[in-house]
Amino acid sequence: MLLRAKTYFMGAVLVFSAPASYLRAGAQGSASAPDDTRANQEPGKTADQQKENVSDRELARQIRKALVSDKRLSTYAHNVKIIASNGLVTLRGPVRSEQEKAAIAAKAKAIAGVTDVRNELTIAPKRTQS
Repeated sequence: MLLRAKTYFMGAVLVFSAPASYLRAGAQGSASAPDDTRANQEPGKTADQQKENVSDRELARQIRKALVSDKRLSTYAHNVKIIASNGLVTLRGPVRSEQEKAAIAAKAKAIAGVTDVRNELTIAPKRTQS
């Protein structure tokens, strides 16, 4: 039991002392980046550009609540970026299908108004079983 505890402790020390490049690559040793990393580096609106006024924060909150409450949507869809700036809503990030993309845009438009939503969602590639 003591040997097992030491092994776990040493493993934890190795993980916490590993170089940042190893930790970014993932524990499985895969060098693939999360699906939306490239999208975050492309020019366009990002969440840090969202205004801090009450109306924009409330608008983004209402859209997020509508997305998360819809259990038919994937985790990807629940985690899209919602950027509200002066009443204009920008949706960014990967989703699983064209149907999800349309559903998210429809929910945002129902809350924000038909002309106030910019849909920059992308379809994530299908995952392959390894």
